[in-house]
Amino acid sequence: MRPILWRCWGVIVAGALAHAGFAQQALTWPEVRAKFEAANPTLRAAQIGIDESKAQEVTAYLRPNPDVTGILDQLDPFTGNPYRPLGSAFPLVSASYLHERAHKRELRLESAQKGTTVAVSQLDDQQRNLLFTLRSAFVQALQAKAVWGVARESLAYYDRLLAVSGNRFQAGDIARVDLDRLELQRVQFASDVQTAETSVRTAKIQLLMLLNDRAPVEQFDVAGPFDFSEPIANLEELRQAALSARPDLRAAVQSVDKAQTDHRLAVANGSTDPTFGVDFARNPPIPLYVGFSVNIPLRIFDRNQGEKARTELDIQRNQRLREAAEAQIYSDVDSAWTTLNGNLALLRPYKAKYLAQAARVRETISIAYQRGGASLLDFLNAQNDYRALQVTYLNLVGSYLTAAAQLNLAVGREVIQ
Repeated sequence: MRPILWRCWGVIVAGALAHAGFAQQALTWPEVRAKFEAANPTLRAAQIGIDESKAQEVTAYLRPNPDVTGILDQLDPFTGNPYRPLGSAFPLVSASYLHERAHKRELRLESAQKGTTVAVSQLDDQQRNLLFTLRSAFVQALQAKAVWGVARESLAYYDRLLAVSGNRFQAGDIARVDLDRLELQRVQFASDVQTAETSVRTAKIQLLMLLNDRAPVEQFDVAGPFDFSEPIANLEELRQAALSARPDLRAAVQSVDKAQTDHRLAVANGSTDPTFGVDFARNPPIPLYVGFSVNIPLRIFDRNQGEKARTELDIQRNQRLREAAEAQIYSDVDSAWTTLNGNLALLRPYKAKYLAQAARVRETISIAYQRGGASLLDFLNAQNDYRALQVTYLNLVGSYLTAAAQLNLAVGREVIQ
């Protein structure tokens, strides 16, 4: 029996150590962001798209392949000398090469390279939007944890008062119906705790999905400040920062530049490319001769007119898109700034006065009820008011942090941590 007991204890200890080894420390926002940038499959797929675009640069700069032709003609095995079937044969070897004029190859490479720069800016813009989704999920997790903490604190506080009320009932100070009403009210506090715990797990699951992490929810946690602060930049500074930082505007500007290069390439493709050839042959009695040729297409009808017109119009289209992107930036920054200040206007009185007042009222009514100086209805209202005000404040902080993330999204970089 003793060896079996030792083995059982060994399994239990090993399991405990394994659980401790798998437990993770709560991740802060910089750690969550770094893990997201390294592991998110959407971003990794987009990065592969950048590599594909760079591979297209190699294709764009390739030279045309030369052509080689071999001919063996004038074979006479039936009427000629049967002992010399190749006596009058006409062997011919020719080679030709298309020479591209007007810097077509260089313009193709330039267009492909500018296409890569546009793709990089579009990847940055995709990352900007995904980071907003990540930051919103991170804020939601912090908010759910904060609401869960308030719910547990309210339940613990209510349980302490419920125990005191039980003692008062035993002493005959309150009626049975009052104690029953107090115990029934506890169901709401317990329900708040369970609902908040479910919200915490749901928020963590959303974060794990964005991080491409398969860790159990119980072993994953986040931590960070859940509060608001006054912005230090004004609206005009944020507008200018957005104009210089937004990757979608940068991509729009680069698209105009690429369209101009594509137009120059279309003009170059309208020029004539000659094909130079050389051939070697034997034509008895001439043992060997060399010939040269030049093939020049006459571009009378097709001078690439359609592509010239299309690429010229594409320049104007991309210019209009750049103007639209700039107008969108002003709208995004102004809207996010307005929403942020609206949340601040609601949060300031809560932090300056309402939170302390609610706590003071709850404590005062609770003490008065315990001493018989307040009614049961006043006591229950005070508990509910405190809980509702705390949850409202936390929801406002969550709205503020989401608005701050929206402002960071509008500017294109983190202006509010």
